[in-house]
Parts: sequence; structure tokens; C-alpha cells
Amino acid sequence: MSDSQPQQPSSSPRKGRGESGGHGPQRPTGNANAAAAESTTLLLTGARLTDGRTVDVRLGGGRIQAVGTAGSLPAPALSRVDLGGYLLLPAPAEPHAHGDTALTADGEGPVSYAPDEVQRRATEAALLQLGHGATAVRSHVRIGDVHGLGPMEAVLQARRSLRGLTDLTSVAVPRLLTGVAGADGFAMLRDAVKMGASVIGGCPDLDPDPTGFLEAVLELAAEHGCPVDLHTDGDDPGRLARLAAMAGGLRPGVTIGPCGGLSRLPLDVAHRAADQLAAAGVRVTCLPQGDCAALERRGLRTAPVRLLRAAGVRVAAGSGALRDAGNPVGRGDPLEAAFLLASQGGLRAAEAYASVSGAAREAMGLPEVRLEAGFPAELLAVRGDRISSVLSLAYSRIVIHRGRVVARTSAVREYCDSAVAVALDLPRQGRVEPGP
Repeated sequence: MSDSQPQQPSSSPRKGRGESGGHGPQRPTGNANAAAAESTTLLLTGARLTDGRTVDVRLGGGRIQAVGTAGSLPAPALSRVDLGGYLLLPAPAEPHAHGDTALTADGEGPVSYAPDEVQRRATEAALLQLGHGATAVRSHVRIGDVHGLGPMEAVLQARRSLRGLTDLTSVAVPRLLTGVAGADGFAMLRDAVKMGASVIGGCPDLDPDPTGFLEAVLELAAEHGCPVDLHTDGDDPGRLARLAAMAGGLRPGVTIGPCGGLSRLPLDVAHRAADQLAAAGVRVTCLPQGDCAALERRGLRTAPVRLLRAAGVRVAAGSGALRDAGNPVGRGDPLEAAFLLASQGGLRAAEAYASVSGAAREAMGLPEVRLEAGFPAELLAVRGDRISSVLSLAYSRIVIHRGRVVARTSAVREYCDSAVAVALDLPRQGRVEPGP
């Protein structure tokens, strides 16, 4: 599958009954058109910022060129998007996805790992997440066993086909790395990195020798200069202490998750583990929407985010499973993850959103995004006037990647014609004309 380009949305949000996504791609047109689209200047008008200002924002070359008061930016012959009624935010990123197994919950029989099927699932999942606002996705991909490197090759192909729409990166996830069986897994992990896997992962909890697993992963990561992103339940404080001691010197860094087991430890033990992780610079990616299928389900409690943050651990939030065995109703929506952290995790709305945007981008090694000139034009506009309302009713969204609109979702709510609808000036359904 070659590179594909999205349909260019109209300059104002489309309206219609119900909710529908507007991110259908056109026929593949190649990288030349992607580069041309990125060079186009776009003006966002009437956008509201989190500090209450209403501004115009000019984008060009994949970056924010200028931010000014409404009507202050000269824009002859520029493409425009009217963001009146929208809150403009740095775009979310998805730090913990499983594109190879996504969208398999309703299938009959065993999950197919044929390369074309894996590529289709990974592509569709990334587009669904893009529609929610995530302009970058980190997908954990299982390698080894009877499937070998086929799933990794398929996800890398999906990445190439999505270039210009969203940034998809892959994490190589072997099952075993120690003992006789682990020798093949280590060789395959090395091959996955050579193929293009940009992150090294795995599940040390499932290896007979978790410490040996960590040693193998960190050694290979140091050799290739790759970040590490590991699955762990986090319910073994001794194992966490060893990981912190071993990972402290690795650059570009180590991320672990979902760490729901930390919530089941005695409070003093959890505090000590959090302090050790913070001192070592180990990041944590929690999954507020539920566990993923990579780990045995030991309870659906989320990592203790407030405790970790208080210790100085940098915490991001991911979506995890997207309608697979780990969560058959998973949505892959970063704003839902932020909603759960705000409603159940004890975070303020702005902190919760930062966990799926700035903190998630940092965990993925992506540049920071601010609504200021010079920063990457990775943006999400959501119907609403403040973050709390956006997390509560985040229906209509406009997604901007590399300075252009790549996805749009519009929702319209109407009420039947009634006295109360008239009195409250509610939006009413169109009247049905009587038949002949």
C-alpha cells in the first residue's frame, strides 16, 4: 500500500444529523503531494485557547507560524478553517496501542496474523485513533512464536502507507528472551530492530527469568540507541527496584506500564517503588480504560497516578486495547483516558489532558507542542470552551497533523418540536412535511 492522502475538509465544520467521521482517505497519491500539502499555509480563525483568549493561528511548513488576536493576521488567499466555538489544544498522542490485535474481538475462530490482515487492522486502528485526535501512535507488536516477524513487517508497511496522515511507530515485543527458548527470541528481537522497529519492548513478568529478560533488553537498547517500553503489572516491588537500578543510565530512556499492580501494594511499599522509579527517570504509561491482552488480567485497577506524580515520576496515559481480547469495547480515545483520570484518578482536568498530550509525546520522544509560534502544528480543536467541558462532551473534533486538517468528526444534537424546546431555545428537528 502506497502513501495516501486525506480528503481536504471544507473551510467550516460540516453539519448533519448524528455523528460521522470525516477522515476518509482518497486514492494513494504519493509523498510529493504530502510534501506539497505540508507546505500549504492554513489560517485557523476564532479559536479559543485554554487561557480564555480568542485568537487566529497561522500554520505553514508543518509548524505554527503566528498566533494573534482574532482578525489580526493578514491572510490573503489562504486556506481558512473557522474554529468559532472550538477549544484549540495540542494534539494528543497514543503511547500504548496494539495495532496488530486491534478490532479482533468480534471475529470468529482464532485471530489471523496473515500480513495483509495485520496491516489492515493496524491501519484501521491508527485511523480510528487519528479521528479521536491522536496524531502519533506507538503500537506494541508481538514477534516470535509461529508468526515470526510477519506482524512487525505488516505494521511497518502500515506506517509507510499512513505517512502524511499520522505518525505510527512500532515496539518489538518478544515473549521470551532467556534460556534455550529465549535465544531465538533474542535473535528475532535484534532482527526486528534492524527491520525498523524503533522501540524495544516485552513482558519481563512472563519470562522465567525477569531479571535476565531486562538485562537482554537493556543491552540491545544500549547497543542500538533505542528507547525501551515494557509491559509490567508492577506488583513486585523487588522487580521494580531491580529495573530502576538497571535502567537509570539508559538513554533515550525507559517506559513501563500499565503498572496497575502498584495500586494493590501497601501504601508505604508503593511510595518507595515510586521514589525509585523517579530517581531512575523511568516513565510510567497507565491505561485508565483497562488492561491490554499482553498481560494476565489481575484486576482492572489503574496505576496510582497521583502517588507516582507526587514522587516525581513522569506519567502518561494510553488507551491500550482497541476492541480485542484485552478490552472488547475499547475505544482508543485519548480524551476518554483523560476523562477517566479526571473523574476517577483525582487529577484536575488540565493535568488529565496533559497526560494524553504533552506527557504522552514526551514518553514517545516527540517534540513539545505549544500554541506558540515555532512549535509543531500538531493540534486538536474540540467543540467547547474549556478543558473540563471538552472532556465531558468531546463530540465534534478537528484534527491537524503537520499543519493541515487530516480528520474531522461532527455531531449534531436536536430535540423534537415541543413547548419546552421552544421555551429554552433548544435546537429542534426539522419539521416533517405531511404527505400528499
